[in-house]
Amino acid sequence: MPQTVAVEGLRIDAQLCEFINNQVLPGTGVEADRFWAGFSSIVHDLAPISRRLIARRDELQHRIDEWHRARRGKGFDLTGYKAFLREIDYLVEEGPDFTVTTANVDPEIATVAGPQLVVPVMNARFALNAANARWGSLYDALYGTDAIADNGGAQRTGAYNPVRGAKVIAWARAFLDRSAPLATGSHADAVAYRVEDGTLIVTTGNGETGLADPAQFVGFAGEAAAPRAVLLRKNGIHVEIAIDPASDIGRTDAAGVCDVALEAALSTIVDFEDSVAAVDAQDKITAYANWLGLMKGDLTASFDKAGRQTTRTLAGDRDYLSPHGDAFSLPGRSLLLVRNMSDLMTTPAIIDRDGNQVPESILDAAVTAAIALHDIGPDGRRASSRAGSIYIVKPKMHGPEEVAFAVTLFERVEQLLGMARNTIKMGIMDEERRTTINLKECIRQASERVVFINTGFLDRTGDEIHTSMEAGIMMRKADMKQAAWIDAYEDWNVDVGLECGLAGRAQIGKGMWAMPDLMSAMLEQKIAHPRSGANTAWVPSPTAATLHATHYHEVDVHAVQRQVA
Repeated sequence: MPQTVAVEGLRIDAQLCEFINNQVLPGTGVEADRFWAGFSSIVHDLAPISRRLIARRDELQHRIDEWHRARRGKGFDLTGYKAFLREIDYLVEEGPDFTVTTANVDPEIATVAGPQLVVPVMNARFALNAANARWGSLYDALYGTDAIADNGGAQRTGAYNPVRGAKVIAWARAFLDRSAPLATGSHADAVAYRVEDGTLIVTTGNGETGLADPAQFVGFAGEAAAPRAVLLRKNGIHVEIAIDPASDIGRTDAAGVCDVALEAALSTIVDFEDSVAAVDAQDKITAYANWLGLMKGDLTASFDKAGRQTTRTLAGDRDYLSPHGDAFSLPGRSLLLVRNMSDLMTTPAIIDRDGNQVPESILDAAVTAAIALHDIGPDGRRASSRAGSIYIVKPKMHGPEEVAFAVTLFERVEQLLGMARNTIKMGIMDEERRTTINLKECIRQASERVVFINTGFLDRTGDEIHTSMEAGIMMRKADMKQAAWIDAYEDWNVDVGLECGLAGRAQIGKGMWAMPDLMSAMLEQKIAHPRSGANTAWVPSPTAATLHATHYHEVDVHAVQRQVA
């Protein structure tokens, strides 16, 4: 049996307690005695409420099951069903209109639209990959996936295939023509880029030209007469034309262009829930240690790659000069959110005074927020959230009362850690039926904290099946993608989010592209997400983030949101 220590009425795994005392809390300004006293108070006040909320789910489900069973073979009475759901408070009355007031939100969430990664916290290498996916090579993303067809001699071979490379370059130049077109001609005709009097000059075979919209040129690196990078911007996100005539690719290009780098995964959710299985205290220590490394900036991962030992660290910021030569930097890493465990799960790592396992969501909230002080605290690095907020995504909440419980939990954690009120922001996963149909009231409960709502096909359809199982034979899950209610669910999420004032303050997100090897299909289909008014959508890899970023150049999401609103 693992060793435990008695602290403030709790039995805590000794290794977990030591980790929090000696690694998490030093440097945060929070003393261990204060932390555990406050944490114990939170547990003994809120854990009984959490258990009652879970029991309430079971009670509602039992009554729904009984309602359907009593009406088998009699046809479906929609009016009666809605009245029944209101009677049992499964469907709540919608209150008056309101606008969220969330403040101190980073632009990656509030004002700039782009891809979002979700990464398991247990794997340090994956976590670093995701955090560093703020920028991605378009050339690599195209060359290494089916985004470029293998026909016509363009197969992906072990050695570099110049035929495939030419297709990649042509695709990237066509993208530049769409994102930042020249006043005349094409980027494919460029033989040189230079900066003169704050203006980007592009030399082509037909003479000199500039951008059709000169304001899209926002910076460069190197010498103005021969820059090694040209920085452009479209719809708030950046693209860098990398120039190196001495490189293997650059020497084959008339302008010396060796790559096109895209600002890609603007944000990343570091996941303690769906993608991991942390079953004991040691697992939780591993998870918290990786989150700690991300917040302190010292996380590393060493591994063998092509026979060589490689160590991965967090990327630094990217330095540029403005068009007139003033130095500035852009973030080199994703803004990091953290998804805590749902209220459904408890952990044997801590036992309360009554012998109950502590809800994992309470432990996660306290510890992940404490760790975030290394970034946003008085002595924090401000390398992830420059606005000074921690973004906790709450999964699988059922309805407004559970959102209200999460708000109470966050308030108590802020008091425990000496954080200002509303420092902890909330992401609401719209993945449960009871949340979807009460979404406006869920957002109302967190109106000072909400920074994120998100739809997800797999969890949402799973809960639909679970809730309605007794109604009769259920269509196959795959067939639900074509069902009318799925489109209604997706549209409802955007409509309600905009109605509640999320535009300019929060993300309205869409779920994961679950086929990481099918990038050609993703490029064709996932543009539907920004076209729907979603200002972020989940992708399965840094490569997918780079490719999906092209959609946010093509679609002005904020214009779509204004039209939808």
